[in-house]
Amino acid sequence: MAQLVDPFERRIRYLRVSVTDRCDFRCVYCMSENMTFLPKKDLLTLEELDRLSSAFVRLGVEKLRITGGEPLVRRDILTYFRAMGRHLETGALKELTLTTNGSQLSRFATDLYEAGVRRVNVSLDTLDEAKFAQITRWGRLPQVLKGIDAAQAAGLKVKINTVALKGFNEDELFRLVEWCASRDMDLTFIEVMPMGDIGNEDRLDQYWPLSDLRRRLASHYVVTDLPDDTGGPARYVRLEETGQRIGFITPLTHNFCESCNRVRVTCTGEIYTCLGQEGHSDLRAPLRASVDDDAHLEDAIRAAIALKPKGHDFDYSRQSVEGRVSRHMSHTGG
Repeated sequence: MAQLVDPFERRIRYLRVSVTDRCDFRCVYCMSENMTFLPKKDLLTLEELDRLSSAFVRLGVEKLRITGGEPLVRRDILTYFRAMGRHLETGALKELTLTTNGSQLSRFATDLYEAGVRRVNVSLDTLDEAKFAQITRWGRLPQVLKGIDAAQAAGLKVKINTVALKGFNEDELFRLVEWCASRDMDLTFIEVMPMGDIGNEDRLDQYWPLSDLRRRLASHYVVTDLPDDTGGPARYVRLEETGQRIGFITPLTHNFCESCNRVRVTCTGEIYTCLGQEGHSDLRAPLRASVDDDAHLEDAIRAAIALKPKGHDFDYSRQSVEGRVSRHMSHTGG
């Protein structure tokens, strides 16, 4: 079967699927405190998520990341993880992963490992309990730390994702690095992205360029560039003193689109071929209209991939938020 290739000859091997827009946190850079979530009838069922994801696997997707919202708050979500495990067993799918806020990991870590998950990304922006409550609005740091403990005990490799926030976690840079090193966890820093209406929060006030963060690291450690290419947006370095790998995702100071091999599907069946563009296609209608016709669904996927743009337009360089997209990250999936 012909593989998925976009108009710029990038082969699509990586699918990120949002299984819910709901979350048990309200992180200030991600969503407003009083969110209006989608009606449950608009969400793809677990069976539809299985069928849609399986179509992508047939078309050459080798890596599947489950996102949200917080994916582990979706009722019966393990049913979907177990269903995707059959593609790992055949070898068609090389990796099944998860991005989570960690709040539910103590409940699900062992079951996730048994379903075939071997690696999870945990979003964590501070190790200060009061600041954690402030940034997440509803979250509790001890619950997340307990989840990380459970994940590692279950055999899951944990990577920490930290959004760099000016005036918030700048003073924790070395503490976060050293804590991750002590736990044998990689750490990736992410520039805040202009997505969705977040109420009174100002993107420019939040924006801490990773070029500055890297300079601070270099003042404290020997920083060696790594050639590692995971097919994603991160650029990696090694800190020689700790031996750990640090990633930088810099959509604002460095456009990383030239090697993009990923697409995102929302919990309502929309496919976004670029996180930083509004353009999308509806896969829910062909999915529901062709229960017994996978060819029709695959044609719709190919048509969507044919519209994938060359890159995003995020830009803060003029001291204003350019390239903003209206949807929340929790809708698209991280």
